[in-house]
Amino acid sequence: MAQEVLYATGKRKTAVARVWLKPGNGILKINKKNFNEYVVKECDKIVIMEAFEVTNTTGKYDMTVNVKGGGTSGQAGAIRHGITRAIVSGDPSLREVLKKNGFLTRDPRMKERKKYGQPGARAKFQYSKR
Repeated sequence: MAQEVLYATGKRKTAVARVWLKPGNGILKINKKNFNEYVVKECDKIVIMEAFEVTNTTGKYDMTVNVKGGGTSGQAGAIRHGITRAIVSGDPSLREVLKKNGFLTRDPRMKERKKYGQPGARAKFQYSKR
């Protein structure tokens, strides 16, 4: 495990997370707030901590995150992506485990754009026969 600060960027939908990891006691800060204060939903907490649990590095790093854009689940996915990339930059031997779990792949799904002549991406205005 490297002693220097590890940095990586994670993305999901329109959320972008900048993640800094340094060896420590497991202090987690997101946008200058405590982890439990910023992340309210339990499913988002699980998503964020998955990368640490798979690599058995829970509590070994102090994490500082700046995240912006998107909603809560998009931000959680972006943070997980950033954590994963930072862990791999510090210890390349963990790459295989994280890759197998799909954490290194940037999720390409984005919101479909609204088309002209209709109210949404797929929805059509109601057809009137008479």
